[in-house]
Amino acid sequence: MRGRWAAPLGAVVTAEGVRFAAWSGAAERVWVCLFDGERETERLELAREGEGGHALFVPGIGAGTKYGFRADGRYAPERGLWFDPQKLLVDPYALALDRPYVCDPRLAARRGEGGDTASLVPKSLAVSLPEPVAPRQPLFSPGGLIYELSVRAFTMRHPDVPPAERGTLRALAHPAIVAHLKKLGVSAVELMPVAAWIDERHLPALGLSNAWGYNPVTFMAPDPRLAPGGIADLRHAVEALHAAGIGVILDVVFNHTGESDEFGPTLSLRGLDARAYYRHDEAGRLVNDTGTGNTLACDHPVVRRMILDALRHFVRHAGVDGFRFDLATVLGREGGAFTPEAALLRDMQADPLLCDLVLIAEPWDIGPGGYRLGGFPPPFLEWNDRFRDDSRRFWRGDAGTVGALATRLAGSSDIFGRDGRNTTRTVNFIAAHDGMTLADLVAYGRKHNEANGEENRDGHDDNLSWNNGAEGVSADPQIGERRRNDARALLATLFASRGAIMLTAGDEFGRTQGGNNNAYAQDNAVTWLDWDGRDRTLEDFVATLSALRRSVPAFAETDFLTGGPAEAPDVAWLTETGAAMDEAAWHDPARRRLTMLLGQGTAEGGRLAVLINGDRRACRFSLPARPGWRWMPALEPAPDIAQALPGRSVTFMIEESDGDSG
Repeated sequence: MRGRWAAPLGAVVTAEGVRFAAWSGAAERVWVCLFDGERETERLELAREGEGGHALFVPGIGAGTKYGFRADGRYAPERGLWFDPQKLLVDPYALALDRPYVCDPRLAARRGEGGDTASLVPKSLAVSLPEPVAPRQPLFSPGGLIYELSVRAFTMRHPDVPPAERGTLRALAHPAIVAHLKKLGVSAVELMPVAAWIDERHLPALGLSNAWGYNPVTFMAPDPRLAPGGIADLRHAVEALHAAGIGVILDVVFNHTGESDEFGPTLSLRGLDARAYYRHDEAGRLVNDTGTGNTLACDHPVVRRMILDALRHFVRHAGVDGFRFDLATVLGREGGAFTPEAALLRDMQADPLLCDLVLIAEPWDIGPGGYRLGGFPPPFLEWNDRFRDDSRRFWRGDAGTVGALATRLAGSSDIFGRDGRNTTRTVNFIAAHDGMTLADLVAYGRKHNEANGEENRDGHDDNLSWNNGAEGVSADPQIGERRRNDARALLATLFASRGAIMLTAGDEFGRTQGGNNNAYAQDNAVTWLDWDGRDRTLEDFVATLSALRRSVPAFAETDFLTGGPAEAPDVAWLTETGAAMDEAAWHDPARRRLTMLLGQGTAEGGRLAVLINGDRRACRFSLPARPGWRWMPALEPAPDIAQALPGRSVTFMIEESDGDSG
């Protein structure tokens, strides 16, 4: 904060009282309001301190004090000035809230028209923080398995979790939950947003609510529905997962807030200094690079400080291992244009508390030049939607896709090697929280979002999905078998790839959303995992895949697979006959078969062969033999390599020394 006010912001609890501070470069007056329940007991004006600072020490109060801010100044929304002292404002640095946000039209009323909003807005709570978590290296290893989950959806229907803990962070510490994660070999869970969020304004009239949490108002206070005990609940979950060797990555939203566009509610940043906290165009209109109505001004020093302070808070007081940044291009925009040298990105890399963490970018937004896959600086990993799409195209049967599949399996050097680097930063995935589930990919040829109340207009139309002969639920056993085979093939492709991989909770046992590819507003059985009805055979298959992946040295490496060096190539690409793929084979649009032969298959020097048969027809594969070695199935049960391998399948073979059997 060079050149700007650097005093602590928010509510700082001491033995003598509480110091309140907020930043606004445009407000003429700022007050802190103290509450007893819903009754405002005091309204105290903050004194100006430094450039944009407003602060006041209030003696005789302490932790648990309910408060909010109010600000006054010029009211000219067309110029980004929204000051209205009738609007109670949540502290941007609030560490806890007394209740969840509730959407109400009066929160968006113009000045002088809607009355006082104190009864409609959660109160910030002054918090005495515990001692920081002892510093430690993040629990995540190269090539690890990230398991993306929504806390509510993951735990609401789990039969072993006590009803009072279902849907909360504390449920993640339950032994049954930990056992499931251990069974799958999860390296780190990626928790979808836990910061308190508000419903989009069109949802209440439809009887719907935001289930995912990608609509925060501020950034440090956990949602009371997920964390009734505040940050302590998150810390409890992290400690339990760490004890099991599982890291915790938080999905954070620093690209917009739930204050939305000019018709949205005034809840916090807008009422304090909208021109500073949000990006505006030259005409004074809100920039909408996020599709939500507003965009955080991540190049503003105060916003940068707020984001960094939020990240440090979750590291110090919950012990998390890293962060996934939603619509991360926004974080790298300076003057509207993305640059990998953006000050905020450099700050993260230089911060001693953050620089060694797992940092994952969702490398796009909807603004100009917003698609930036491969454009983030190391050490950022990046969600690789090209892996998702090329894998889907291959298994859907699209022509001419075998070369793209091999590139994705090898670490996507065409994307992450552009700057001359030899190491991949990919996070490979087949499905994620947004879009179709893995099971729905092979059961629906088009989206089915009618339940979202927008006449199926929302969500992407091009899902690269297929239905195997019938749209949706089918009792035909042949269709069911084809779908199961395709799901297994997609999963095997993911687990055979170079780089970090991500699996979304429930895809390991066939979760379905009935073809809904935008289920953000389905806080119900559409998204809540059906633990009793899960496909345990598929779940066991995924656990076996994961165990194999952890045992193969090649999957712990992040260098691109290149086919070198000549004396011990890291990979060889073969046809089904065992011959090397040549130019004609790579460019054959009808080619549906490929063998990936990895040089580091076992610690003893054996190789691993991944035999990919994307054709519907069975085919016999041949593998190159070496004296003193033999090929054995790497997974059980396995087809006989001497016989034709089934169509639409991936088979793993491991090379063992002839002496291994004694």
